[in-house]
Amino acid sequence: MSSSGPAADAARKEVRDLIAARGHAVDNARAAVVRLDAAFAAGDLERTPTLELMLADLMRALEQDEGQKLGGKSAEASRFIMRAIDRELDRA
Repeated sequence: MSSSGPAADAARKEVRDLIAARGHAVDNARAAVVRLDAAFAAGDLERTPTLELMLADLMRALEQDEGQKLGGKSAEASRFIMRAIDRELDRA
């Protein structure tokens, strides 16, 4: 069962706006994760098992060591996973 109500709708819209935003895919993905975490903490959206797996994969793609720059593969993986998260949001 997906979350409903104005807060859930607003959270989904804000995450989708971050996913579609202009800018670097890695930065957009990080911003979307922050917004998702806030929505989960507030109870606006529910964590689904599928969404949990996607977020875990995304975090691996975004991992970097101090001073390390993320390359094109991280950006490509971020875009791919964020599109999947976008589809899963309606179930959250």
